Parts: sequence; C-alpha cells; structure tokens
Amino acid sequence: MNSVPAATTATRKSRPQTNLTVLRREQLSPHMVRIVAGGPGFAGYLNNDFVDRYVKIVFPQPGVDYPEPLDLWQVRESMPRDLWPHTRTYTVRWVDQAASELAIDFVIHGDEGLAGPWAAAARPGDSLIFTGPGGGYNPDPDADWHLFAGDESALPAISAAIESLPRNARGLAFLEVDSDAEIQAIDAPAGIELRWLPRGGVPAGAGTLLVAAVGGAVWPEGRVQVFAHGERGYMKSLREVFYVQRGLERAQVSLSGYWAKGRVEDDFQAEKKLPIGKV
Repeated sequence: MNSVPAATTATRKSRPQTNLTVLRREQLSPHMVRIVAGGPGFAGYLNNDFVDRYVKIVFPQPGVDYPEPLDLWQVRESMPRDLWPHTRTYTVRWVDQAASELAIDFVIHGDEGLAGPWAAAARPGDSLIFTGPGGGYNPDPDADWHLFAGDESALPAISAAIESLPRNARGLAFLEVDSDAEIQAIDAPAGIELRWLPRGGVPAGAGTLLVAAVGGAVWPEGRVQVFAHGERGYMKSLREVFYVQRGLERAQVSLSGYWAKGRVEDDFQAEKKLPIGKV
C-alpha cells in the first residue's frame, strides 16, 4: 500500500482503543460479510448513544515491528507517521451488551482494499483492534417522516438507524446495491418503505441511480429528517437535491461521504480538508 496513514486529531481520550477477538463470520450476501467480535476485551469497550456509531479499525503494516501488545496511540507518539498502522472506518451494526458482542459489516470486492480481504479471511480467534466509537446521528422524534439514502457502504448505518425507529415511524429508504442478490432483511417499521436500487453491473459510485431516485420521488407531506451517506460524488449531488431543489434546512440533514471512487481511505481522509473533499 503506497498511501501514507491518515493524520488524525483524535486522541487516546476521545477515541480509546479496544482489543476484541473475532467470534464468528457470517456471509450476509455475496458481497457483504458480518464479523461478530467480543471476548475479554469487550469489558473495555465504551459504547455511545449514537445510532451511526463508528470505529476505526487498526491494520498493522506488514513488515513493521510494532511493540506488543499493539497500542495505536503509543505507536503514533513514538514512530514516524509512514510506519503507523493504517485505519479504516466502519459502522458498528449492533451491540449486544448482555452477550458482550458487537457486529461490523464489511463490503467485499475480492482482493480490493484492506478491510474487505481481512474480513473475508477472518476466523474465530483473530484479533480485531479499533479506536472509538464516534458518531453524531439519532432519529429526531419530532420529525414527521424520515428519508434514508445511500449505497452499500452506508447500508449498515442506514439499517441500524431504521431499526432504531419507533414502530409508528414513516419514511422512505433508497438503498443502492450491486444486484438483487445483495438485498438484506431489515427490521423496518411498516411505515418505512424500502426502495432497493440494483445497479445491474454499473460500478459503485459511477452511476446516477441513487440521486435520480431520491430527486424524482414523491415525498410525503410534513417535516423530514434526512440521513444520506455513501460515495462522496453521490452525496455532493444529493446536497443539491436537499438544499436547492427541496429547500431543506441544514438541521434536517445528516449528509456525509463515506468514501470516494478511486481513493483509498487515507487519501480520502486527507482530501476532507480540501475543496474536493467538502460535502
């Protein structure tokens, strides 16, 4: 991997490290795998109250001799940045405090990327190290209805958000996936309409399906709360739909790019400070 590990403003206090053990791997669809992790390290996991809680998974660089046990914050204080472990950001799909377990879902595209191949090959007993969680979104109980939009990178967060809604909630969810085979079961309230959008072979982040579906939909009456996350170019286009076409206020919208076509996460994170990275 040629990219330099991303810089960070997080600290040991704001993003504590958790060391878990892989308990099992579940194949959710042809291109999505769930890793359930727990073990003794779960006692040190500090959960938060956000529905979109996310962690940064730590991937040591091959060939680099790190002190054992690996302490990411100590490494960042004592080693040059180009030797730091890489990190990848993932949503926590669910947390079961009673069972001392949590689940993280991964999109798999063969050997592409860093986290996907790791998840595809993960076995019980493997180590899962991450920092966090962070987060910033919860459904607004005063909203008349909810709109969700995203590609498969946002499917875990959108699914968790939908399943957290009260059973009388109303809304629309636009979910772009590779094919019908990637459709997953979501325990949605009866009033949340799930609109799956199979790309039919078009590469992720390369089409207009998601943006066209959201922009062309008939929206219910009332004040909406929006949760739209996914590929950065999609989100920039949806920004126009929400703020220009629909005239929404910023307080109504959670809008974020999870990734950018043609970028690894280290470069994607670095670009967030530049005009190209602004959503």
